[in-house]
Amino acid sequence: MSQNNVQSTAPQSNLDKKLDGFFKISERGSSVKTEMIAGLTTFLAMVYSVIVVPSMLGAAGFDTGAVFVATCLVAAFGSLLMGLWVNLPMAIGCAISLTAFTAFSLVLGQGVSIPVALGAVFIMGALFTLITVTGVRQWILNNLPSGIAHGTGIGIGLFLLLIAADGTGLIVKNAHAGLPIMLGDIKSFSVIMSVLGLAAIFGLEKKRVPGGILLVIVAISIIGLIFDPSVTYNGFFALPSLETADGSSLIGSMDIMGALTPAILPVVIALVMTAVFDATGTIRALAGQANLLDKDGKIIDGGKALTADSASSMVAGLVGGAPAAVYIESAAGTAAGGKTGLTATVVGVLFLVMIFLSPVSYLVPTYATAPALMYVGLLMLSNVSKLDFEDSVDALSGLVCAVFIILSANIVTGIMIGFTTLVVGRVFAGEFKKLNVGIVSITIALIVFYVGGWAI
Repeated sequence: MSQNNVQSTAPQSNLDKKLDGFFKISERGSSVKTEMIAGLTTFLAMVYSVIVVPSMLGAAGFDTGAVFVATCLVAAFGSLLMGLWVNLPMAIGCAISLTAFTAFSLVLGQGVSIPVALGAVFIMGALFTLITVTGVRQWILNNLPSGIAHGTGIGIGLFLLLIAADGTGLIVKNAHAGLPIMLGDIKSFSVIMSVLGLAAIFGLEKKRVPGGILLVIVAISIIGLIFDPSVTYNGFFALPSLETADGSSLIGSMDIMGALTPAILPVVIALVMTAVFDATGTIRALAGQANLLDKDGKIIDGGKALTADSASSMVAGLVGGAPAAVYIESAAGTAAGGKTGLTATVVGVLFLVMIFLSPVSYLVPTYATAPALMYVGLLMLSNVSKLDFEDSVDALSGLVCAVFIILSANIVTGIMIGFTTLVVGRVFAGEFKKLNVGIVSITIALIVFYVGGWAI
């Protein structure tokens, strides 16, 4: 980093100086203003979780009002921990995929009571944290082959594109014979807004307009409020309720002993395995996208990041939420320039405020944040250039990982198939020396996980 660059990003006020010193902002080539904008951008990209998570768990009998508060608390705790302790621009929240599993498979599918389900979430978080602090998870991260590491980033980029396109109706499920998806209604308001928003981001980012992604989100939200009847203003302030309809509370209601039964433990293990590879792959991809890797290609303070991620799931079980994970939407903030924990800290503070501002979440429609996610997804496809095709087995295994993340809509599935093709490919190529105990062990564990039918 040049001296001129450091000077150009140096803060001026006393508060800025303190923030800069604590978060190492200028050292990483950023500024307080950029970090603030990045935090707000990430928050807007993931605030949909306060609607989706209560809706999913509500379908399983959870009190939606209490879950709304729990979702905000989990996101606030995890993001503040990631920001203030780890100093990385990654936000944490209740994982949508694990929320769906908890609601529809565990509670509705297996008839598990809500307290036992929350106990399972807590135990999952405890085991997850144990795996992290003992170094097992860091060992997995260190044994992630280069091709699969970059392939995970490519796959997550494609995943973001699909999530955003599906959310706006640009791509929909095909009810007829043929491929499973098809083009949606190209004339719909949401599709038009998302495509125009994506194009606007291209132009603003090309001109390096500060906060360009955020400006597009805000502008489309205002347009939606004016022209879209589904976007309504219901006020700004609402008192939160920590009680359920029957006067009890989800906070502290978990049944740990009930979750320590032979019928529930396999579910807990499945949650842990899924979270280990899903979240680890996501953190690695986000760190790579934000250039937060050291000279050896390892995540800066990666051990702390993994611990913050896993500890948040314990808090989720305690307050009545779903398992937590680093949100891939954090990439929207890193694309906006976020490089330090101030980005995540802003997200955490905003989720605390969100507890009292629940009506505001309905003012940001899906098609307002979709352009940001699509833009980030496209940026993450640049990981293709990092693949070393001189080592074709490694590079092609990375592409297999990426493709099957999107085809299966599951990060762990892509990683499993990527590892399998890598190991088998090395064997047939006679490249035994390029394999090690770590890579082979991880591959066997993943295959057993899937063949045994424990995969989520």
